[in-house]
Amino acid sequence: MSSARDFDFFHGAWDVRNRRLADFLDPDSGWQEFAATHRCWSLFDGAANIDEMAVPSQGWKGLTLRLFDQETKEWSLNWSSSRTGKLFPPVIGHFTNGRGEFFGDDTHDGKDVRVRFVWSGISGTTARWEQAFSVDGEKTWVTNWVMDFTRHAAPVSGTSGA
Repeated sequence: MSSARDFDFFHGAWDVRNRRLADFLDPDSGWQEFAATHRCWSLFDGAANIDEMAVPSQGWKGLTLRLFDQETKEWSLNWSSSRTGKLFPPVIGHFTNGRGEFFGDDTHDGKDVRVRFVWSGISGTTARWEQAFSVDGEKTWVTNWVMDFTRHAAPVSGTSGA
């Protein structure tokens, strides 16, 4: 069962390796790879958090607002990008045995899509997020974006960095 502390692992600074399909609905469109930096902080005593991811090589930033519903014991994950300034429809779900699955409905290139986010591989220093789209009622999924997170190494105290 999910709790208001499920995303505590994510607080702090991370380095991110992104792999994203050139066309989110075409598994043969080829993968784009790019690096990002990321930071996440807690709100509402852990029952909410917000993060910001910076992608300097592409000139944009993204953010996610996560909110824990105390009644349903589910999270809503709400994404936005500086490219559009729009809040995408949320995906909603929960964690079971260290794996989070979240689902929602959206459109992509004029097509209705079912969206799935999966959080896995969670440790003190790593995590993985995956996004997949389905256009056939969840019979098949196209995984179109994967982020591998590595905890950002803090500078060693007393070093000058020179």
